Amino acid sequence: MPYALIHGEALVACAAWALGEAGATLLDASVEWEALAGTAAETGDPVVLHDSLCPMTPPDFIVACVQRSLAEDAVVVATRPVTDTVKVVSHGLVGETVDRDRLRSVASPVVLPPSVVAALPTAPGPDLVAAVIDLARSHLVVQVEAPATARRVGSADDITLLAALTAG
Repeated sequence: MPYALIHGEALVACAAWALGEAGATLLDASVEWEALAGTAAETGDPVVLHDSLCPMTPPDFIVACVQRSLAEDAVVVATRPVTDTVKVVSHGLVGETVDRDRLRSVASPVVLPPSVVAALPTAPGPDLVAAVIDLARSHLVVQVEAPATARRVGSADDITLLAALTAG
């Protein structure tokens, strides 16, 4: 997936464009967490974690997530409904179907308000699901339903679907 294109552009370029349009300062993993946390503390800015495999996340949705994070002093997590059938497996046997209404998949962005940034000794890891689970242990986490165009891609078929959703 790292070299996949959508609308003729690299996925990471599309994700970066969305962040830029949302007014975020783009940083990569080479920036030390202490420096980032210190800057966020000085400016009062949140930190936006954005997955490049959610390349068509609309900038206005990112802005809304940032605004909500700041207003509620909470970690804001974009989620999408789970549409696959999920089954319980126990002792190697397929069991009952899990109610999908209770399931969400993490999308992008995950927004950390300045208070959370200041409280974290290290950066959240690159796995957004694991990061959200860790953050929820000690911080208020608010889920916000992401638009269909913010879906995470995992295959060429997902890119084809996302391209169709965002054509025009």
